[in-house]
Amino acid sequence: MAEEGDIITPLDLDTSGPVPNGEDTSPAIGLISQYIKDLSVENPNAPESYQWTDAPEVSIDFNIGARPLGPDVHEIEMKITATSKAPQGTMYVVELLYGALIGMRNVTDDQAHPFLFAEGPRLVFPFARRIISDAVRDAGYAPLLLEPIDFNGLYLAQLQARQAEELAAGTAGQA
Repeated sequence: MAEEGDIITPLDLDTSGPVPNGEDTSPAIGLISQYIKDLSVENPNAPESYQWTDAPEVSIDFNIGARPLGPDVHEIEMKITATSKAPQGTMYVVELLYGALIGMRNVTDDQAHPFLFAEGPRLVFPFARRIISDAVRDAGYAPLLLEPIDFNGLYLAQLQARQAEELAAGTAGQA
């Protein structure tokens, strides 16, 4: 506890002592950079589509991939495709391939996988969402405001589905 009037309290978090030769063995994960890998905006029926009064049907396709680039660096790729169609035809198609470099040190595969497919995408999605919104607006339409995505929930749901498939395949193989 700090003395009265003293505003700095030592936390003494490192109780293990110095690491030999200054080696840092604690796990560390950080975002190195993020970037647009590919952006395509198609506006095939302009300017006629600006006059269409029917409500368009907007579909969003989303895919996440990850790959190692080195022992301590991974790349996350998010592909987002937004398509708007009215009865008269396609209004616009926006495809974005958004990348992020993630640095990882002293992290097990069990810790890295959820970060690369859930937490990392959660961190960079707001930037990709803004790019999609701006691209749709710059094509002459009202900005497309994508809802936030629960990447952790989707990741857990996919894990459970995969485990259920593996269990069903194991049970079917035994019958």
